[in-house]
Amino acid sequence: MIYDDTICSLGEGPLWHPERQEFFWFDILSKCLHRKGQHWQFDECVSAAGWVNDDQMMIASQSALSLFTISTGQSDLIAPLEADNPITRSNDGRADPYGGFWIGTMGFNAEDKAGAIYRYYRGEVRKIIPDITITNAICFAPDGDFAYYVDTLDRRVMRVALDGDGWPVGDAVVWLDARGETWGVDGAVIDAQGRFWNAQWGANRVACYDQNAQFIEAVGFPATQTSCPAFGGNDLKTLFCTSAAEGIENSLNPHNGKTFAVDVDAIGQAEHRVIL
Repeated sequence: MIYDDTICSLGEGPLWHPERQEFFWFDILSKCLHRKGQHWQFDECVSAAGWVNDDQMMIASQSALSLFTISTGQSDLIAPLEADNPITRSNDGRADPYGGFWIGTMGFNAEDKAGAIYRYYRGEVRKIIPDITITNAICFAPDGDFAYYVDTLDRRVMRVALDGDGWPVGDAVVWLDARGETWGVDGAVIDAQGRFWNAQWGANRVACYDQNAQFIEAVGFPATQTSCPAFGGNDLKTLFCTSAAEGIENSLNPHNGKTFAVDVDAIGQAEHRVIL
C-alpha cells in the first residue's frame, strides 16, 4: 500500500502521466515535485499539474502557471496566477476534458474567501469561481458535461454544467452535503463510470460515491490526513493517494505524509492533456 516513503508536509496534486506511464506528486509546503526516486525543488509553493506532452507539464505555483520540462527541470512562464497577491498560493487543480486546466487558490493561512478557481484555456486565464477559502475536489464527469469542486471549509461539493468549450454555465448546485461530518472534503477524482472518489481529511480514507452522491465504499489508508486521489497504472485500476504530515504530532504513526497506492475494483479516466 505504501507507494513512497517520502514524508510530505502537504502532499497534493497526484498525476499519472498517461504517455510516460509515470506517477508525479507535489509537496506544496516543501516546494517540491516528486517522482519515485527523484524530486525537483522550486523557489515557491507548487501544487498541481497537467500533462502537455511526453516531456512537459503545466505546473501551478503560488504565482504562476509554468511549462515544466521533465528532462531538463526547466520552467518557463505561461501566465501569472495572482502574482500580485502575496497572501495566496495555488492549491488543488486538474485538466478538463476540453484541454483546459482548472486551478484553485487559497490564502497561506486559509484567510476567509481569499481564494478562487481559475481556468486556463488556449492562452487565456479567467477567474470562474470567486470567494473560496480552501479550493479542493476539482474534477470532471467523463462526458465533460459537469465539473465538481468544493470549498473545504464549507463542506458542500458543488456541481456546475459546462458548455461546449468547457466553460461553466449557469449556477452551481450542491451535489454532496458533508456539513454534518467531522472530516474535511479534500481532493477528488472521477472514475470512468462517473463515480466520485474523495480524499477525506482526518478520516484516513478515500470514499467513493455514485453519480447520485450516494456512498458506495471507502478505501482506508494509514495516514490520517489523506489529501488527494488519482488513478494510474497501465490499466488505470490503481488508486494513488497523497497525504500530509502538517500539524500532526503523532510519533506512533510513521505513515502520515507518505504516498500510497492500492488496486481497486474501478477504472479511472486517463488524465486529459492540457492544450497550450
